[in-house]
Order: sequence, then C-alpha cells, then structure tokens
Amino acid sequence: MDTLPLRIDIVSDVVCPWCVIGYLRLQRAIASFGDQFATEVHWLPFELNPQMPASGENLREHLARKYGTTPQESIQARQRLTDLGADLGFEFSYRDDMCMYNTFRAHQLLHWAAAYDRQTDLSLRLFRDFFQHQKNVDDISVLTEAAAAVGLNAREAGEILDNQTYAGTVRELEQQISSQGVHSVPLFILNRQYGIGGAQEVETFRRELQTLIDEAGAG
Repeated sequence: MDTLPLRIDIVSDVVCPWCVIGYLRLQRAIASFGDQFATEVHWLPFELNPQMPASGENLREHLARKYGTTPQESIQARQRLTDLGADLGFEFSYRDDMCMYNTFRAHQLLHWAAAYDRQTDLSLRLFRDFFQHQKNVDDISVLTEAAAAVGLNAREAGEILDNQTYAGTVRELEQQISSQGVHSVPLFILNRQYGIGGAQEVETFRRELQTLIDEAGAG
C-alpha cells in the first residue's frame, strides 16, 4: 500500500497537560502503523486563560478558583498526570509554587515557527519548559531561549514578540476556532475531516487511523 498522507491539525495550549498527553498518544498510535502514514502536523492556538495577568497565578489556587478543585483533588490529579506522562516518556514535575501563565505570546511564536517547520519541536520544548521546569512561558526571554533551543533565530524571535508581529493573526485564528464551537482542548483534526476531542487512549486514535486507511483502500 502507498504511504497515506496524514495532515494533523492540533488545537492546543502549551499549559494544557492533556494536550501533550494526547499528542504523545496519537504519535504512539501512528507509530504502530509503521510507515503507512506521511504525517504533517500543524498546531493551532487556544488560550486556556486569556485574561491571566502578566504575573501569573499560583496553579493550585488557579484551579481551585476556576474549577472548584480541592487540595486533595489537586494532589490526585497531579499524580495521575505524572503517571500518565511517565508511561509516554514525558515528565510532569509539579510543585506547590508552580504558576499558571498567559500563553498569547507563546502562540505568536508558534505561529512564526511554522514557516521554519519547527512548530512541533517548539511546542514540545514549551511543554517541557512549563511542566518540567516551571518556566514562565509568557516571558520573552524564556520564549526566545526556547526558539534558539530548537534551531530558530533567537533575535528574530525576540523581534516578532516585541513587535507583536503575529498578534492580529493569532487573535483571528483563535476567534475562528472559537466560532467553530471549539471551547476545550486538545482537539485533533485528521485530514481536515475527522475531529477527535480530548486526550483519547492510543487504541481510540488507532481506530480512527484505521478508518482513514480503510477509506483510502476503498477509494
């Protein structure tokens, strides 16, 4: 069978633990098919906390205020995410002083990185910066350092953030996504046809991928 083109559009936020878990589960599902897919990944912006102040907010306090999460529920959720991440080779290192941050600048940087085919590398770097190293992913120095770490030009990255070069474009994309009824992440869209919401199990992703193969064979 010929290699099947697979475009994956991922609506995601770099401070969303389920986004990285879902991405890694999808990658594991794709890998189980060997070389049957030629993948092309695009990351689309979604801000979990668009009103977050520049100083950020303590993560545990933020979750309690936003979702009514109790301290015990927070401990249990963190342990669950840590275990799930470990199974996928991703480390969650939660701390009591960990903060939630705004991600509008991060999405601008990710939009810029697409032209250099570095979106996925940068997304994974920012996931690690936030969840493993508790870095402020709204800070321009953190973002330019992340850009340099994945082979992008740090000075150019700083300039596009300072100048808000892609602010309007990212805001427009966010509004388009919201107008299509997307109010939570992650969302994985396969070949612009099949939408899969949430960090589904690997087998769920496998079934959707098998559907694509079956339909290509029938065609």
